Amino acid sequence: MLRYLPFLLVLALWIYAFIDVLNTPEKEVRNLPKIAWVIIVLLFGEVLLGPIAWFVAGRPRRTAAYGGGGGAFSPGGRRGGGWVAPDDNPDFLKSLDDEGKKPGGQTDGKEDEPGSDGPK
Repeated sequence: MLRYLPFLLVLALWIYAFIDVLNTPEKEVRNLPKIAWVIIVLLFGEVLLGPIAWFVAGRPRRTAAYGGGGGAFSPGGRRGGGWVAPDDNPDFLKSLDDEGKKPGGQTDGKEDEPGSDGPK
């Protein structure tokens, strides 16, 4: 069983690279036309040259649009409006403040009666 592992890993990388080439938009492919990358990955996939060439030279570089770099935990700080925790988000905190100041002094339409222990 273990002797098949290298073959399965090569096959998995080959399939992953092929699907990645097909799913990448034409205008984002680097260095060669997309059809050329499809042919290279298919012809040289068995010896890993095609998939490695795709990942090194053809695949688009990771940017904020792809989820790379510039996140909340990156050294560069927050760039581009990534996810912010609710307690750090001033808009969310302001919306909570606005909810508490509804006209009539009620927050959710129910008034708590002093001395009531809840539903019986």
